[in-house]
Amino acid sequence: MPTNTSLYARYPSLSSRVVLITGGATGIGESLVQHFARQGSRVAFLDIQDDAARSLAASLAAEGCPPPSYIHCDLRDIDALRTAVERIVKAYGTVDVLVNNAANDQRLSTDEVTPDFWEQAMAINLRPQFFMAQAVIPAMKAAGRGSIINMSSIAWMVPSVGLPVYVTAKAAVVGLTRTLAKELGPDNIRVNAVLPGGIATERQQRLWYTPEYTAWMIENQALKRTLYPDDVARLVLFLAADDSSAITNQSHIVDGGWM
Repeated sequence: MPTNTSLYARYPSLSSRVVLITGGATGIGESLVQHFARQGSRVAFLDIQDDAARSLAASLAAEGCPPPSYIHCDLRDIDALRTAVERIVKAYGTVDVLVNNAANDQRLSTDEVTPDFWEQAMAINLRPQFFMAQAVIPAMKAAGRGSIINMSSIAWMVPSVGLPVYVTAKAAVVGLTRTLAKELGPDNIRVNAVLPGGIATERQQRLWYTPEYTAWMIENQALKRTLYPDDVARLVLFLAADDSSAITNQSHIVDGGWM
């Protein structure tokens, strides 16, 4: 459920900053693109959902936001990923903020997981987070600043069942975040993780949000309401902005008090 952005904080430091978002066409990623564009950031986003991505870019341009740049990129292809980042750095001069958002929570139980499924799931949910960071680090070091925000999940903390490979990947994202934060801190590059709980994206509502499932989630939360992508995006804005300049190496949970 979109919220009235005029009610929430504006971050002057995000104006004109170059923000790169993976998986930006739908779901939480779509909300991230919208929120950063409405802050005046120069947004580039990667996805493979061309129609949704182009519609999103056009709608934001029609609002008068700096028009976001969409690049079709299958993040499982590391060469394509690196080429996309090179195009963005060439076009904008740098990358100030990277949000590693792309993921797929396809659900297979432990006995259903094959080696091929394991490799494909890691190729979407974990491997691109490292290689996206690796690709933007030189530009961030040259600029003397940067914020990398890796999307994890409370799924590995609950822990969830029925999606063991996704849970494994999301736990690994926190480890990746911590080692990158320590390694990149001397270059004034901050690295944080965001761990959403049950977020009512269009996909989640279409595939999983039965009345019983929704009631079960809200029962586990301290806040008795449904959470939406905007709830996550507003935290990411803060972690990208200079307002959080002393915050790195942390895992920030957005789950309505489930954990």
